Amino acid sequence: MKSGFATLLGRPNVGKSTLLNQILGEKVSIVSNKVQTTRHAVRGVLTRPDAQIVFVDTPGIHKPRTRLGMRLNATAEDALDGVDVVCLLIDATQPLGRGDEFVAALCPPDALVVVNKIDRASKDQVIAQLGAAAKLDRAEYFPVSARTGAGVDVFVDAISSRLPEGPMLYPADQISDTSDEHWVSELVREQLLAILREELPHSVAARVVDWEWPMVKVEILVERESQKGIVIGHKGEVLKKVGIAVREQMPEGVFLDLVVKVEKDWQRRDASLDRLGY
Repeated sequence: MKSGFATLLGRPNVGKSTLLNQILGEKVSIVSNKVQTTRHAVRGVLTRPDAQIVFVDTPGIHKPRTRLGMRLNATAEDALDGVDVVCLLIDATQPLGRGDEFVAALCPPDALVVVNKIDRASKDQVIAQLGAAAKLDRAEYFPVSARTGAGVDVFVDAISSRLPEGPMLYPADQISDTSDEHWVSELVREQLLAILREELPHSVAARVVDWEWPMVKVEILVERESQKGIVIGHKGEVLKKVGIAVREQMPEGVFLDLVVKVEKDWQRRDASLDRLGY
């Protein structure tokens, strides 16, 4: 038996969370096309007959503008410590840029490079991106599509081959170590990102403040009073849509209570970030 940890690292929106969900065959990390969608290190567990891989999905590394951004980068970099395999993701549809090179510099020489989104790129784009990625001088390179699953099995096999011998780290039927409370708060934030689109994705946070099953109360934080109305929507339309979408992903019978609270500049306040677990 082999077992170990593999960290997924990269810039925002390169598809780390989509890849993790594809590998596990189940949704364990929320997904959107917004920067800062992933705000915590999310662990997903893949158990095979001969190996158990604990994947660590990380926030996208970016140029921070707030205390939250600084903490997200620190979370991603901390996920490099003590892991067995580091996987650097880059986007096949975008030119390799300084941001990718910055993230690559954080990775060890034996890191695996994943060129993702090959389903959206032309054959020439994929070849060009693999050539550009080769200049990063890392161990191996894998063209994959996190969305369709193309190339993913070969990539996972390569990780498995690099793991040390050891016992399982999690029970065989466990696929994530995320608590129910955290998962529900993330589902709420995912739906807000989808519905609000470009209006205020970075200014929204969510946390479960009461869990007495089947009653679940989620507090949605915004930074300004004007944002509160946007999140609630006309006659509560936005909150209603969010609630319906989240309940569809929860056990039947749940009573989900969504409340919106203004906490001024929470992204820039250490006390607020501590309370939110960032």
